[in-house]
Amino acid sequence: MRRWIRHIALAAGAAALVACDDMPTGQRPPAPTTAPQPQSEASRALQTYYTNVQADLLARGLLRTDGGGPDTPYTPDMLARNFEQIAFYDEYARGGGLRPSSGGAGQLRRWSGPVRISAEFGASVPRDMRSQDTATIRSFAARLAGVTGHPISYGGGRANFHVLVMGEDDRNQLQARLQQILPGASPTTLSLFTNVPRSIHCLVVAFSASENDHDYRTAVALVRAEHPDLMRKSCYHEEIAQGLGLANDSPQARPSIFNDDDEFALLTTHDESLLAILYDPRLGLGMTLDQARPVVRILAREQAGRIY
Repeated sequence: MRRWIRHIALAAGAAALVACDDMPTGQRPPAPTTAPQPQSEASRALQTYYTNVQADLLARGLLRTDGGGPDTPYTPDMLARNFEQIAFYDEYARGGGLRPSSGGAGQLRRWSGPVRISAEFGASVPRDMRSQDTATIRSFAARLAGVTGHPISYGGGRANFHVLVMGEDDRNQLQARLQQILPGASPTTLSLFTNVPRSIHCLVVAFSASENDHDYRTAVALVRAEHPDLMRKSCYHEEIAQGLGLANDSPQARPSIFNDDDEFALLTTHDESLLAILYDPRLGLGMTLDQARPVVRILAREQAGRIY
């Protein structure tokens, strides 16, 4: 069975974005004034493909929504190990598109300022899906704020975390919106969104501040509109969570969505602990792994005590 790639989580350096603090990221293009066009054959083919992928995963007991249980125990040491792998390492080279990373540990990255999430839908997305998914993302943002203690919200101001829900028939709209959100982005970065292989279900790219390469200021996630409901929800959970600073995956992380085995579809209590550790004030932006490791071990024990 082919290993399905559900997402990409990348971090782009400040050079990939020009004057990100001054971008008109809160401005959206006007809503389409014409009725949606009939779905294209290419979009229908993708919809059928992803429906079959979801059915296959569910038939094999994957895409679990229970968050784990007695069959997925983990210790504080396991939690600390998973945090190190997911927070300090990258699957892909920063600013290098889909080029694999060197494999070395990086430094701690997260948002120092408020995270303001918005969902933007392509013209092809039905109205009921827009309403349902907006509610999902709004609720998830509130959950993340509670878990991290960081100001994370949906709407209410100039968005800096853009969730673009676009289909095959929204390519022109997607390209125009990316140019508005990321006016100085490199062709390599833009190509990540506009030339996505079918095997990649969704992706997120986070951009750092010009004065601090470890401080995220803008993020853009792309979720395919052709996905069935559970796969779309899974993408929202994973891409938004990873865009907060947990950019890697680990085959050892369980129960977790930060694992490419697709066992879990939605954020687990284990993953909540990873996010709580990431945003604990005892860890600082730019910390190396060696600097952070003693603190991470303390925080992992605290998180395990909270759960058990």
